[in-house]
Amino acid sequence: MGSLPYRTFDLPTPSTPEGRDGLAALLARPGHAVIALDFDGTLAEIVPDPEQARAHPDAVPALAALAPRVASVAVVTGRPAGVAVRYGGFAGVPGLQHLVVLGHYGAERWDAVSGTVHAPEPHPGVAAARAELPGFLDSLGIWHGTWIEEKGRAVAVHTRRAEDPAAAFEALRAPLARLAARHGLIVEPGRLVLELRPPGMDKGVALAAYVREVGASCVLYAGDDLGDLPAFAAVEKLRSEGLHGLLVCSGSGEVAELAERADVVVDGPGGVVGLLRGLAAAVAQA
Repeated sequence: MGSLPYRTFDLPTPSTPEGRDGLAALLARPGHAVIALDFDGTLAEIVPDPEQARAHPDAVPALAALAPRVASVAVVTGRPAGVAVRYGGFAGVPGLQHLVVLGHYGAERWDAVSGTVHAPEPHPGVAAARAELPGFLDSLGIWHGTWIEEKGRAVAVHTRRAEDPAAAFEALRAPLARLAARHGLIVEPGRLVLELRPPGMDKGVALAAYVREVGASCVLYAGDDLGDLPAFAAVEKLRSEGLHGLLVCSGSGEVAELAERADVVVDGPGGVVGLLRGLAAAVAQA
């Protein structure tokens, strides 16, 4: 595709040919594009207490300006779908009537049209692992400074408050993997968090299925963490199949792998909001 005046709309120029083609395709045919975004670290700042996470104050207005002009906006998150909706402030917003939240890595789905969450029965191993975790952490001597987050269909152990968060994270990886395996679960590592959840779903599986469901010819995905790598891989595979894609990293010094594979790196949730605003302005004038 030909070059476009990205800077006219405060849009960054992607660093790769694939990214430049993806952005050009999105701007040329926004009605055929899916805008997919992670929540924590992408639409919301990472905070010490996950229950205090909220979407950037300008995220919903930016999404509401862009959403009516694209095929769909999807929030793809490891959080329960209903929690992401509450923390994001997505319900009942004019302009976001077709927003979809794919929660628990796609196992749950909320859509703004019905306002309801659709989900399968929870995996029994999650409840068993949750019951075992406090004593398990205590037996390892790594209890101090860690805390357990209840996530409904998953359970997570955070180390951000530990005296040495990175050391605690590394010390817990192998033991938690063994605990998870005993209960038929897997461990999903993130930014100083290890999540025990059922296998079979990840953000890549959820994203690829949703893009095909919508029939989109272009997808933008923005994320910040290790759990977003499968979504990046899904976009790369879709590009190999002829779709256009744009990979955006919500910049973090904690996850270099994502920045290395991204077409565009922005400065955290504020940078993501700026990108969304630029896209909304660009497609409005197309």
